[in-house]
Parts: sequence; structure tokens; C-alpha cells
Amino acid sequence: MDAPRLRKKFRTTLLSIVVATGFSLNTYADGLPDLGEISQAEVSPHAERKAGEAIMQEIRALEPNYLDDPEVASYLNRLGGRLGANVENSRQAFEFFALRETNLNAFALPGGYIGVHTGLILAAQSESELAGVLSHEISHVTQHHIARMMVSSSQGQIVSMIAMALAILAARGNSDATIGAIATGQAASIQNQLNFSRDFEREADRIGLDLLEKSGMDIRAMGTFFERLQKFGRVYDNNAPSYLRTHPLTTERIADMANRIEVRPHKTVEDSLDFSLVRAKLRAELGTPVEAISDFKQLLTTELKGGALVGAHYGMARAQLRARAYADAKRELSWLRQAPQNQMTSPMLDTLVADVMTASGDAAGAIKVLTDAHGRFPQENAITYALIDALLVIKNHDKALSVTAEALLSFPNDAGLHERQAKTFAQMGRRVQQHRAQADAYVLLHQLPLAIEQLTLAQKEGDGDYYENSRVDARIRQLKIQSCEEAKLLNSGSSSFRQRRPVPAFCRFFDRENDTKP
Repeated sequence: MDAPRLRKKFRTTLLSIVVATGFSLNTYADGLPDLGEISQAEVSPHAERKAGEAIMQEIRALEPNYLDDPEVASYLNRLGGRLGANVENSRQAFEFFALRETNLNAFALPGGYIGVHTGLILAAQSESELAGVLSHEISHVTQHHIARMMVSSSQGQIVSMIAMALAILAARGNSDATIGAIATGQAASIQNQLNFSRDFEREADRIGLDLLEKSGMDIRAMGTFFERLQKFGRVYDNNAPSYLRTHPLTTERIADMANRIEVRPHKTVEDSLDFSLVRAKLRAELGTPVEAISDFKQLLTTELKGGALVGAHYGMARAQLRARAYADAKRELSWLRQAPQNQMTSPMLDTLVADVMTASGDAAGAIKVLTDAHGRFPQENAITYALIDALLVIKNHDKALSVTAEALLSFPNDAGLHERQAKTFAQMGRRVQQHRAQADAYVLLHQLPLAIEQLTLAQKEGDGDYYENSRVDARIRQLKIQSCEEAKLLNSGSSSFRQRRPVPAFCRFFDRENDTKP
């Protein structure tokens, strides 16, 4: 299915859930609960997490602009993790992800999932500005704002949170298109109430600013970025940044933020090299390769220094790689090798070198570079992924399995590692192990039906021994029970939603089994 049709299917799926749940937001417009009124006991962290997992499953499976780039994801999670580590008295886990969208937006989903549009990353003029947006979204999560908006619904809490989160997600790009697609009498009501309340926004501003300060970032950046968004919105009116649609900025909010910043000590904070490299990588993917090269040529005529200069040359090499201008890309690599050593400390530079080598036919050289980088950056999954992928190109299966097994000892919940393990087993013709590894990846991605499907395929293969087949049987039973429990939880309180998330037929077997227990 091509990207436009897939995008339409994704948006239609999300909107159909909003309509199917039949949730009316009039309840919340008439009187949102006071801050702090909703106790966490009323909407449990488990319920919020399950709601978020359900949304992320849809995003990963159907959203064509979901950016499956380990380097971008790793950077966002490092920066977001630095901020989240300063949340007081919270065990909240966060997962940050990017969507390849040119408009400016970021959004929080239940359970700690935070999405960022690549357009917003590119619009941030400093790392502290980007951190300011992330800290604001983190605060929406830690204060359970979506759950608060849903708690007085007559429907089940999880269903209501899913509906609200899906509506926010569907509206993140074009609110008018969203209302048209819903095509119901509730459309305007839904859209008008997607906006976080002013109280929620002020609370997220206050707590977000605290997180920014505790994380050692420049707190002034939060104010300057939001001021720039507000000015942009005034100039372009109906074409204002998407962020302003779900996070309304008022003069009062801007003034309140400025007053808070004025009375606090602040400092200038230098951007990390990875901030410049991530932005350059995203910029290199805009437009055609020729347009991207022209863009970086223009950028390199300006006065750049430090990480910004390294980032510009890195971006130029990425653009030339897209254009298959390998000789030109290698010249940029030569410039990068001559840069001061303290400016060459990112694993993203190693993967660039390896990518150029692989594309130009030097797989052995790429493996040498990545092996060295893996020794220096053993915690970087992007390096590990690239090394395994390069080993599979030359069909060095034993080494690929060895690298994967070692990495899984440190990161057993890394779906990307399990997927590469499955790919390696597939190339080796070890089908049972292939399906088991792929099932493990699907479990970590919260796609239990697909995991069960993989294990069912494993049952039909003939290359497993008795003990391995027994493990497959036991795992299928375990996942079926888990799938039944989650389906019932997600469907609680809404017969309409149950039609879309049917309880699997095999659940009737487990229900009868439980009924016969003494």
C-alpha cells in the first residue's frame, strides 16, 4: 500500500475509533476538575500505560510518517530522559518518538509516550528550546492531564483516554481536515475541546520550567521559543503552527512565563554535538537530493563554528549519500576527520562513515569501522544495529548472532535486536528460531496477535526439536492468556469499541477453563 493510502487508512482508523466510542466532551467543557482534584487512584498508571500502548501499536503499524530511525530516537530519548530524571516522586517511564512531519508540533499520549514532529526539531534554534518543549510535554504526562479530562466520562477510563489521545493525534496536522473527516454532529465539539485547558497549560509551563532548570538547560529558551511560536501564529493566522491548536498560547501565559524566568538565575548552555547532527540528518532528508545539497552549500557559506559547522558538513555528506555522489561524500568525510578531536565524539559520525563505505561497495571497511565504534559506544543501539546489518550483508551469520546475543544481555527488551536476530535465523534457514525471535519483537512492540501468529507458524516448521517445540507451545498459551486479558481491559465500558477490538475467539476457551476450576 502506498504512503498516501496508508496515511488515509491510519487517519480514518483513528477517527473511526473516536466516533465509535461515541465520547462527548461536553462533560468537560462545562467544568474541568480543579487541579489536583483527580487522585491517581481513579485512573491507575497501569490503565494509562495500556491506553498509550494501544495508541503506539496503531502508530507503528499504520502511520507512514512514523520515523523508525534509531539515531533520532536515541537522541530524543537521551534528552527526554535527562529531563524526566528530574521529575520528583515519580516512577513514570517515558518513550519519545518522532514523526516525519514538516509542521511544528509535539504531543503527549497516556502512559508516557511523547511524539515530536521533525519540523519542530528543525525549528528549534537551540537544544534548550527543544528541551523546553519536551519538558512541557513531560509535565502533561506526569500531571495526568489526559486522564483528568477523561475521568468524569460515563465510559470506561481506558476507552475514553484512547479516544481522547486518538483525537489529539488525528488533529495534530490539520484540524479542519480532521473535523471534515469525522463528519458528525460532534465534530466541532471534539475539536474545540481537544485543547488543553488554560489551567493545565499553566501547570505544564510551571513544572516544565522547573525540569528545564534542574536539568541544567537554559531556562530562557522555553520563553523565547514559545514567544516565537506566538508571533508566527499572529502573522499566519489560520496557518499557525499545529502546536498552537492543542496548546493555546495566550499573552497571559507568555507574560507569566517571562516573570518566572526573570527571577531565576540562568546560564548560556552550549548545544550538544548530537543536537546539530540530528537536525542536519533530518534537514538532509528534505526535498530531493539535489535540493538538499544546494541547501547545505548555502548553509556552509554562512558563519558557522563548533558543532554547527560539523553538523553542516555531516548534513552535506548525508545529502550527497542520498544523491549517490560517493566521491563527494568521501571528501566531506575527509573534512570531518580533520575537525578538532573534541568535535568528533558522536557515534553518528561513525555510522555515516560506515554508510558511505557500504553504499560504495566496501562492506568489509564498514564492518571494521562499526566494530571499532561498537567497542567505544557499546550502549548505542544504532551502532549495534548497523554492525549486525553490515554482517548480514556479507552473510557472516555466526558473528551477527554473537553480536546480537551479547547486546541482548544488556538490552533484553530491545525489539530491534530481536528483529535482527530473526532476520539472521531466516538467512540461516532456522525457521523455528526465526519465528520465535520475531514473536519476541512483536511482544515488545505490544502486537500480541502478530506474535501469536509467528509462534503458530513456528509450530508448523519441521526444524525444531521436542524441547524447542514445547517452549513454543507454552509461549503461545501464555500470550493468548495475556491477549485475552488486554482485550477485555481495553474494551471495558464500551460496546462500540468492542466491535473494533474484538475479544479473540480463543478467549472463550480460557473462560470455560477458568469456570471449571474449583
